[in-house]
Amino acid sequence: MARPEAAEGPRILVVGPSWVGDMVMAQSLFMTLKARHPGCRIGVVAPPWSLPILERMAEVDEAHGLEVGHGQFGWGARRALAARLKGRYDQAIVLPRSLKSALVPFLARIPRRTGFTGEQRYGLLNDRRRLDKAVLDQTVKRFVALGLPTEAAAAGDFPIPRPRLAVDADNLVELRLAQGLSSRPAIGMMPGAEYGPAKQWPLEHFRTLAEALVARGFEVRVLGGPKDVEAGEAIAAGLDHAHNLCGKTRLADAVDLLADCRQVVTNDSGLMHVAAAVGTRVHALYGSSSPAYTPPLTGSAEIHTLSLDCSPCFQRTCPLGHTHCLTRMAPERLLEALLAEPGPAPSRVD
Repeated sequence: MARPEAAEGPRILVVGPSWVGDMVMAQSLFMTLKARHPGCRIGVVAPPWSLPILERMAEVDEAHGLEVGHGQFGWGARRALAARLKGRYDQAIVLPRSLKSALVPFLARIPRRTGFTGEQRYGLLNDRRRLDKAVLDQTVKRFVALGLPTEAAAAGDFPIPRPRLAVDADNLVELRLAQGLSSRPAIGMMPGAEYGPAKQWPLEHFRTLAEALVARGFEVRVLGGPKDVEAGEAIAAGLDHAHNLCGKTRLADAVDLLADCRQVVTNDSGLMHVAAAVGTRVHALYGSSSPAYTPPLTGSAEIHTLSLDCSPCFQRTCPLGHTHCLTRMAPERLLEALLAEPGPAPSRVD
């Protein structure tokens, strides 16, 4: 992906993260760079799956897909990409803290290479920053800090631009026709969470909520990837006006479908950040994770958490074996919150 050349300015390469939500939050850094360096050109090294998300960010001038399998070092792929990038950038900003993520800028001989210290990257980075987790207490703050002068970043008191993904209205029309979506006001549901089951609200709660919403005249859209197909079926199977779209749409399609939803109910997941970035009202469910660390970056969000003594534990599976932080969050609580939102009520029940 490449866009027309901008006015003369620094050429900055960002080595992006490997998670959907983190890639959305990285847009806050891109916005910061464009504001601080008018006319700069931003390139992003990213996994191929994330390219459709980057295409929806006006600040990204070009994206470079790096095809490396999970857990693989990918020396050959990194070296080949570095060879193509030599001489094209003035600075690199490396968002992940792994050693391998810093290899492409080093091999490409990019003059200034910025990132947090970690994994013995001293020779790979020459603009190393110390990560103070107490000051930079959110993922998005850490991303933006790397685009600021060291002194400004150290204070931790700087603006965080909210991500804003572009929406393709024509694609949305095609999706509505292809998936047989109705004119009912839509509520999105995202039952997945790639990190693990300790972040997932019970499927039976999603199902109970979906039944109540359909009965009140709403359409329910369950969104997720191929791994979420069974979860989507548990929520939508046999329920009129409920659509299991998991595995049936591309990531870029999810952007448009979420923008078309009135509200969404979602675990702390990548699609939560996508929904926030298209301006949809977000009801975010937090159990093992914390809204203080990875909040939806929007002014239109309601956080739902029970704040039990055992949470947040930040574990993939509940260490106590019960996941009470989510199982005890009743569907009725979410239904009440959804119905309390201002706006026209559904016009019909059919």
